[in-house]
Amino acid sequence: MIFVLSACVEKSLKQILFYKHHASFIFMIELDGSFEEGGGAIVRQALALSTITGLPFTVDNIRSGRPTPGLKTQHLFCVKALQDLCNAHVEGAELGSTKLMFAPREIKAKNLRVEIGTAGSITLLMQSLLIPCIFAKKPITIEIFGGTDVAWSQPIDYFKNILLPQLKKYADISCETKRRGYYPKGGGEVRIRIKGKFVFGDELPSIELVDRKELLVIKGVSHASKELEKARVAQRQAETAKSLLKKLGVPTDMRVEYCDTLSMGSGICLWAVFGGESINFDNPVVLGGDGLGKLGKKAEVVGEDAVVSLLKEIDSDACADHYLADQLIPFLGLVGGKLKTSKISGHVKSNIYVVEKFLGCKFKVENNFIERL
Repeated sequence: MIFVLSACVEKSLKQILFYKHHASFIFMIELDGSFEEGGGAIVRQALALSTITGLPFTVDNIRSGRPTPGLKTQHLFCVKALQDLCNAHVEGAELGSTKLMFAPREIKAKNLRVEIGTAGSITLLMQSLLIPCIFAKKPITIEIFGGTDVAWSQPIDYFKNILLPQLKKYADISCETKRRGYYPKGGGEVRIRIKGKFVFGDELPSIELVDRKELLVIKGVSHASKELEKARVAQRQAETAKSLLKKLGVPTDMRVEYCDTLSMGSGICLWAVFGGESINFDNPVVLGGDGLGKLGKKAEVVGEDAVVSLLKEIDSDACADHYLADQLIPFLGLVGGKLKTSKISGHVKSNIYVVEKFLGCKFKVENNFIERL
């Protein structure tokens, strides 16, 4: 049975009652895990919204179109972390499972330590944890061990410098990268502290990302393992990026760093900051692009990859790059607002699907504009 909410998220959501066995739950959100891009994002976003609203859900056909269907290790860590946070009743949380049932109870704010192991993505885990921790009533510190800069997920510098600035109006969030983790061994360590400014159900400031004004500056971090310092890998990535960005005619601020890591690796993350005479810190327009190194890939190519991805976003006249857009969909559902992105990705569509199921709101998507109605 699907329970449809009003467009405005109400405090009464927290009062939903649960029984010990899921067959007795009053309400149960039902999701199709094969919807649109059919990836793990549906599970991650459902876990976040279930925990904060108190609504239980089942999801079937998890990653059914992928070469290896079902839950992966990274998804199980999301489930376990939120289970610890709200003492949820869970069924189907097994490697390769194509069906999951999650029934949350009240959030009990406490510090979390999550050891993903190997190079499982830290930033993908945070897609499940951010919203519940922002509304947990008390500060929460999360220590996560895993991959900070790995394929198929945003690098930790993107998370810190592009996503988190959008959330400052809702919470004070600090993110410290103590050690980077590259594929395959990972071993990265990140410490995140979240202190929310609102109680769930409060009227919240909306997200308004439709006017970007002028390009002010491009910033970036180029990083590599210490074993690659003699080859100047991080410098070469940064120098290539700076050279290619000169045509934009704005200042560039590029930091270079080397670090002790379990596996050799490198990467570069760039972000373009827009504004008028000053930056709008309530709704900052920051577009991102990144490149990731791997064995046999020249540092110059990594730097070029980051620039190419960033320039595509800049040339599109977007106010939120398409990676940021899909991550902001749950927040748009909760707080309202609108944004202009570079393209409507499969992740955007699947996240809208999940948010509409949990919050009962509707989105309008037209000409790369996304608005919560």
